[in-house]
Amino acid sequence: MAAGSLLALIDDIASILDDVAVMGKVAAKKTAGVLGDDLALNAQQVSGVNADRELPVVWAVAKGSLRNKAILVPAALAIGAFAPWAVTPLLMLGGAYLCFEGFEKLAHKYLHDPEEASHDATPAASANVDVVAQEQDKIKGAITTDFILSAEIIVIALGTVADAPFVQQLTVVAGIAVIMTAGVYGLVAGIVKLDDAGLYLSQRAGAVSRAVGRMLLVGAPLLMKTLSVVGTAAMFMVGGSIIGHGVPALHHFVDSAALAAGSISTIGPVLKAITPTIVDALIGVITGAVVLLGVTLVKKILPKSKKAH
Repeated sequence: MAAGSLLALIDDIASILDDVAVMGKVAAKKTAGVLGDDLALNAQQVSGVNADRELPVVWAVAKGSLRNKAILVPAALAIGAFAPWAVTPLLMLGGAYLCFEGFEKLAHKYLHDPEEASHDATPAASANVDVVAQEQDKIKGAITTDFILSAEIIVIALGTVADAPFVQQLTVVAGIAVIMTAGVYGLVAGIVKLDDAGLYLSQRAGAVSRAVGRMLLVGAPLLMKTLSVVGTAAMFMVGGSIIGHGVPALHHFVDSAALAAGSISTIGPVLKAITPTIVDALIGVITGAVVLLGVTLVKKILPKSKKAH
């Protein structure tokens, strides 16, 4: 009797694990697109750090990402269970922040006083830069961006298991959170150390090793510059996509634009595939501009109101 109960329990556990594996694969596929954006954004965020501090910075951001997910996973499960209506507004706030951050990067040189910029560019100012504070700012910025992207990944993963029992929801969402964190920051660590790998190989005895090393030395800076551009574009694409999905009229417009593009002969299928991304990016740019304008106006009004008091 006891043996039969044990076998039944093992069978139930195996069945649950099988269901979790299937749902995990589905969730992983649906979050893969955001994973690419997450990789580009975080590689961009940690660029420009001193070579000997690159891995410690990546590790600090990875730990921050795990803390983000330790907050987000239970919060998402709780909101999904008790206040599912709040998921979309919260995501839209995060999407608007991403758009704002992306547009602020584009408009940065136009938002600061030219005299202040020229003063900061002097050697004396450069020599007095607080490297530790600068590094901490990069880490904080990367963790903040990660929070929003992690929230989207977790919500997408939760959506794939919304009808499953709570234990399976928790297992799949937590599993995706850990796997995505390890994958993203493992790749980021590899990317930021490409130049070191190139230097090492370029000093080896073999001709092939030296050739590969030289390729890496030339390619690593280009890759980081490319990721910087892709990372900023990803802010608009991800943020615009969140805003578009949250506003029915915009979502309908994106679908209509994709269908219209798909009706064009010969290149229709290609246009249909890329149109949603392009429209999402445009929505992101417009949203970022509007939010930045609002923030700038508030900053200008607040000092005046303080002086009046």
